[in-house]
Amino acid sequence: MDEIQLHKAAEVLRRSKYTIAFTGAGISVESGIPPFRGKNGIWNKYDPATLELGFFYENPLESWNVIKQLFYDFFGNAESNTAHQVLAEMEEKGLLKSVITQNIDNLHQQAGSKVVHEFHGNSQKMVCLQCRTYYIPVDIDLDNLPPRCAKCDGLIKPDFIFFGEGIPPDAYQKSVEAASLAEVVVVIGSTGEVMPAAQIPYHAKQHGATIIEVNPELSNFTNSVTDIFLEGKATEIMGKLKDELFKV
Repeated sequence: MDEIQLHKAAEVLRRSKYTIAFTGAGISVESGIPPFRGKNGIWNKYDPATLELGFFYENPLESWNVIKQLFYDFFGNAESNTAHQVLAEMEEKGLLKSVITQNIDNLHQQAGSKVVHEFHGNSQKMVCLQCRTYYIPVDIDLDNLPPRCAKCDGLIKPDFIFFGEGIPPDAYQKSVEAASLAEVVVVIGSTGEVMPAAQIPYHAKQHGATIIEVNPELSNFTNSVTDIFLEGKATEIMGKLKDELFKV
C-alpha cells in the first residue's frame, strides 16, 4: 500500500466539489459475494444461459431454481462491509454525490447510501411481468417456483438485468449525467470488462475527472484512465482512506 498515493487521493477528494463512486463485484467480495467472472466466478459453477431473458420466458422453473440458489439462498444473508460503509459516510459528510454500481446486491443501501444508481438493477426487488406490480423477496414464496403474482397470476422476475435485457434508462441517464459533472471518480472493485457500465469512468475522464482506482490487481482502467491507483482489498484501502480523509 503506497502511503504517498493514499495521501494524494485524500487531498484530491478533499478539494473535489463533485465526487462519485463507481463500484463493481470486487467491493462485495469481502461480504461473501463472489464475482461472476474469473477463476472463482459464479459462471464457472452455473450456466449463464439460465439467466438469459429468452431462456427465462421459455423455462421459468429451471431459471428460477438457479436464481433462488444464487441470489436468495446463497447471497441472502450478505452484509455490507467497511468499503460500502465508508462510501455511505462520505455521502453523509457531503464528500460524495452518488454511487454508480454494477452490483445488484443492495449492500450500498444497506450501508446507508442514499443516492445509488443501479446499472444492473436490484435483486431485492421483484416485478410481475404482466401487471408490473413490484414485490420484495419477503413477500414471495420462493419454495413454490416459479413465483406468481398475487394480483394477476403473472410470472414474477427479479428486477435485475438478465442477459439480453437493456440497461434501465433512468439509471443509465443519471449515471451519465453524474459522470459528466464529476471532478473525481472513485472506482472500487471493477475490472472494467462489463459494458456499457464500464464506459462510465471513461466518460468522466473525457469530461476532465480525476480517477482514483481501488483494486487488488490491475484492471482495464489502470493503464488507460486511472490517475491514482490504490492496490489492495476494498475494505483495507477504504478504511485507510477514511482515516486519512477524516483526520483532524
